[in-house]
Amino acid sequence: MTITHADTARTPVPTQSTYQSRVADYWNAEENPVNLELGKIDDLYHHHYGIGEADRSVLNEPDPGRRRDRVTGELHRLEHAQAELLASHLGDLSPTDRVFDAGCGRGGGSVVAHLRYGCHADGATISAKQADFANGQARKRGIDDKVRYHHRNMLDTGFTPGAYAASWNNESTMYVELDLLFAEHARLLRRGGRYVTITGCYNDAYGRASREVSLINAHYICDIHPRSEYFRAMARNRLVPVHVEDLTEAALPYWELRREADHLVTGIEDTFLTAYRNGSFQYLLIAAERV
Repeated sequence: MTITHADTARTPVPTQSTYQSRVADYWNAEENPVNLELGKIDDLYHHHYGIGEADRSVLNEPDPGRRRDRVTGELHRLEHAQAELLASHLGDLSPTDRVFDAGCGRGGGSVVAHLRYGCHADGATISAKQADFANGQARKRGIDDKVRYHHRNMLDTGFTPGAYAASWNNESTMYVELDLLFAEHARLLRRGGRYVTITGCYNDAYGRASREVSLINAHYICDIHPRSEYFRAMARNRLVPVHVEDLTEAALPYWELRREADHLVTGIEDTFLTAYRNGSFQYLLIAAERV
């Protein structure tokens, strides 16, 4: 199959609903240290959370400046571990394959996938500022011939149908309707292509969305979906889950450490911890094949 570069496909104007315009405005204005300070460590800017056991000895550092740096570095390590976990589920990719990073933020996930597989990557973000920043980082790394970022709506990218071997969302599904999102992934993926998401979702078995989930929605201007809707919407859009992993317990150490990082706290840390611990909120990885 001949792969057409995304730039040769239809280039749509990023049409936005009123809500999507609010989201774009939020991310165009966002300068949160919890994103920027961590990314400055190695120029990998992640807009998601971390997983795995944390080295809490960083909190015992007596020197305030060094403690700050060590805590920042440990949080970044946990976030990078999450990105690597997602990338490990993208399938058996080759350097000639193309992948799609939906809701790419400042671009860290696309870089991780490229460094792991040597593949081409196209990222899409509704924030023009994020796209410009991410393209600057790709040029700085000398990988802009293979990793490119686009100011586009991930629900209507205009990219070539069937051109992608893998695609993903990393903590960005809560900003869109799942049927519209999965329809676009199914359109872009070749048959047998792999779709992966890591996302927070509310637990239907718990009941309706909890108070904590509502607070998270308000904090990030998002709309967290119920767990069951991911699987229903995938089934309606030719995406068949092949691996599901509950990362809730693995996410707790990140939030426990971040709560202690005075220079990075945003005020939502305790809400996440309460929601995870009371069972109303879950952190899931879902990998699916396009049939």
